[in-house]
Amino acid sequence: MVKVWYMDNKENDQRLEHHKSPPEYLSLEDLHQKTGVEHFTINADSYEDDELLTAIRKDRNYSYEDEITCSKSCLPDFENKLKSFYTEHLHTDEEIRLVLDGSGYFDVRDAKDDWIRIAVSKGDLIIIPAGIYHRFTLDIEVITTFINCDLSFFLFNLFRTILENRSSFL
Repeated sequence: MVKVWYMDNKENDQRLEHHKSPPEYLSLEDLHQKTGVEHFTINADSYEDDELLTAIRKDRNYSYEDEITCSKSCLPDFENKLKSFYTEHLHTDEEIRLVLDGSGYFDVRDAKDDWIRIAVSKGDLIIIPAGIYHRFTLDIEVITTFINCDLSFFLFNLFRTILENRSSFL
């Protein structure tokens, strides 16, 4: 079950929950309203035949797909890959991620530049709109398998030059 909250600004272990004190939770509706991020629940055990995922792929013209397992045993140069996933960046096309196994956090910035943390686990599909700064990290479980259905694999690390996609988000 996906959970969403505003993050504290502490720089300690990125795999921790990082709640503000007191915690500030958001509903999925609030998340969508503030960031445009969409969430769907998909049957991860039979995602190839999932009607909702099929409809999303068709409606959004997704034709590319790959799978990545984030673990020390499966991902070459694991520590550096995790650092690169956690580097704040944006894409010029929306990004879709379906968690097939495990759990982790997607962090997205709202229009006020505050971080919102989205805790995802098996069966959670999120769509991050173009132009929104975001990053990913594993949680303390340290293994997650994703299916990636991006239109584009280009990413832009954080810089304050405003791209057209970022302007449309703001």
